Amino acid sequence: MPSHQLRIETTRGNLVEAVHRVAVAVVAESGALLGASGNPELSTWWRSAAKPFQALPLIQDGAADAFQLSDEEVALTCASHSSEPRHLEVVSSFMAKVGITDQQLSCGVHPPLSPLVAQEVSCGRAVATPRWSNCSGKHTGMLALARHHGWPLEGYHAAGHPVQQRILDEVARWTGLQAADIALSVDGCTAVCFGLPLQAMALAYARLAASSEAAAVRVRAAMMAHPFLVAGTGRLCTDLMQAWPGRIVAKVGAEGIYCAALPALGLGIALKVEDGDSRAASPALLEALAQVLAHVAPELKDFSSPELARHGRQPIRNTRGSVTGELRAAGSLRFFAA
Repeated sequence: MPSHQLRIETTRGNLVEAVHRVAVAVVAESGALLGASGNPELSTWWRSAAKPFQALPLIQDGAADAFQLSDEEVALTCASHSSEPRHLEVVSSFMAKVGITDQQLSCGVHPPLSPLVAQEVSCGRAVATPRWSNCSGKHTGMLALARHHGWPLEGYHAAGHPVQQRILDEVARWTGLQAADIALSVDGCTAVCFGLPLQAMALAYARLAASSEAAAVRVRAAMMAHPFLVAGTGRLCTDLMQAWPGRIVAKVGAEGIYCAALPALGLGIALKVEDGDSRAASPALLEALAQVLAHVAPELKDFSSPELARHGRQPIRNTRGSVTGELRAAGSLRFFAA
């Protein structure tokens, strides 16, 4: 394996049992590639890490003001939430303002991302509806955009609907790509998802980090001010933004995607665990951040905390709770002259 290849190893005893290669792009607002692991031009699906950019038209087009959305509701529009009581409270308020019901949310139902909430549902102590979906905030935002413009609510999630065309145009603008060059498919929540190079994802996050546009400022500020609503208890997005208040925007995506924006540095980071192992994404992001900060801003490199440490080097346990190995980062990024 190349020396400049970030990877996440799983061990058992004294042997490395599995290796998860990680592709990384670190990009400045100018578009310059500052750091990389593996192939920074790897094309893959952006999944839920695209949500901040899917939320921007809601603000730019005046829908957020028309429906008097709070910053908490804006944050939830960008979220992959855990269906905890506060998430459900905020999405319910959001849905009431827009005037929609669960039946109009195309996202459907899935097991909650919170293990505790998922147990409540599996034991029959709670009944999940579409508003419990981790994507319910995004879908409510899409319906709000449709209602604001007078577009049909039916089919709002599908390619070709005015909502999705508006979002595609915005994704193209922030990534620096032509809309025709962005692959389209159907995400797990039924909405359109976008396929593009990691470097373009990182550029979008770098621009989000540095932008003075009102919509970008509001999305960025809402996510940083309400990190619990972006994810939930014990989730890295939340723990990272709480540990680094005002200094980072972090957003996970399915199948090993993670993106981050560093406003003080005007940098964006996008990574993909190449085999899609979701366990490996959190330690990969923490290791990438540590190496980037050590290279470009050593005075900021120490962001350790108990909440973050448990997302990094993680013990692997057997069915009796005994430690049999660990999940750990290895390898390094390569850096380029600015």
